[in-house]
Amino acid sequence: MKTTKKQPQKKQFRTIIGVDLGDKKHHVCVTDKDGNILCEKTIANNHKQLVQLAHEYPGALFAIEVGTHSPWISRLIEASGCTCLVANARKLRAIYQNDRKCDEYDARMLAKLARVDPELLSPIQHGSEARQLHRLSITLRDSLVRQRVNIISTIRFSLKSLGVRISGCSTSYFASRCREELDGTDLLQTLDTSLDALEGLNSQIKALGKQIVQTAAQHYPETKLLEQIGGVGPITSLSFVLAVGDPGRFEDPRDVGAYFGLVPRRDQSGQSDKQLPISKAGNQQVRRLLVQCAQYIMGHFGPDCDLRLYGLNLAARGGKAAKKKAIVAVARKLAVLMIVIWKTRQTYEPLLNNTPTKEKKAEEAA
Repeated sequence: MKTTKKQPQKKQFRTIIGVDLGDKKHHVCVTDKDGNILCEKTIANNHKQLVQLAHEYPGALFAIEVGTHSPWISRLIEASGCTCLVANARKLRAIYQNDRKCDEYDARMLAKLARVDPELLSPIQHGSEARQLHRLSITLRDSLVRQRVNIISTIRFSLKSLGVRISGCSTSYFASRCREELDGTDLLQTLDTSLDALEGLNSQIKALGKQIVQTAAQHYPETKLLEQIGGVGPITSLSFVLAVGDPGRFEDPRDVGAYFGLVPRRDQSGQSDKQLPISKAGNQQVRRLLVQCAQYIMGHFGPDCDLRLYGLNLAARGGKAAKKKAIVAVARKLAVLMIVIWKTRQTYEPLLNNTPTKEKKAEEAA
C-alpha cells in the first residue's frame, strides 16, 4: 500500500538522529552513517531547542515516533532543512515489547532502524497544518457529542432508579422533553443545571456543524462528490478527505480498507491461518464514522443500493455475529467506493450492479 512519498536513500545521510518524544523533554541519539553513536542527550520540548538541534546537524535524517507532538515537530524539522521519518508505533515491536524499555534505548533504536532501512519504521506522513486545523472542528464536535450522550445517559439511568421514565426522543430535544414531563416536580429543579448544560451543548454542536459544512464547501469541493452516496454526510466526507489527503497515494483502491483498519488481522503459519478481528489501525474517528454510515445503510431507513444489498446478503448467511461482520464489510466497501468516486470524479449510481427491490418498487408506486 502506497501511503508515503518515496524516501531518500540512506547513503545520502551522514548523520541519523533518533528522537524519543516526550511531553516536556525529548531524548536524542545522534549516530553517523556507520552506526557509531556520536552524542546522546536530552533537550526541552520547544521550538528553539529543536531548531538548534537541526542546525547543529544540517541535512540529517531524523526518526521520531508518531504521537501528540509528532505533527508539528516533523514539520519544524523539515522546515529546518532536514528529513524527518515519523515511525508507526504499531509496527515497532522492537521498541514497545523490549524488556528493558526506556527513553534512551528508544531513541537509540529509532536511529539504528532508520540507518539500516527506513521502511522498518513503516513511516507515515502527517497532513499539513491547515488540514490539522480544519480537522479540529470535527474533533471538538465529536467531543461535545460524547459529553452530551454521557449527560443524557446519566439523567436517564438516575431517573429510572427513581421510577421515572422519560419518553424517547432525539438527543437534541431531550432537555426540552425533560422540562415538559417533569414540570412542577422537585426533580426538575435538581436537573435544571444539567439540562442547561445540555442546551448549551446543543447550540455549540449545531454551530460546529455549520462550520464544518462551510469548511467543506470553501476548501474541499470534492466532499460533494462523496456526499452523493446515501448515508454519507458533510462530517463523514470531510473527515475522510482530511484523513486521506491525496487519493493518488492508493494505487489499489482496496488498500484504503487496510488504511482505516477495516480488514482482519492475520496470523498465518504453516497450516494454521486464524480468523482474527479487524486491525483497527489508522484514524479511529474516520473508521467509526464509516461504520455509522454502514449501520444507516443497512438499517430500516437505508437507501436501496448495491451497498445495502451486499450487506444484507452477508448478514443472511448467518453465523456468529453475522450482522456485525456485515456492517464492517459494508464500511470497508464504502471506503473503497469513496476513493473510486473521488479519483474518477464520476457520478454515483446506487444500483449499478442490481435492480431496485420489490419492496422499494412498491413504496415508489404507492
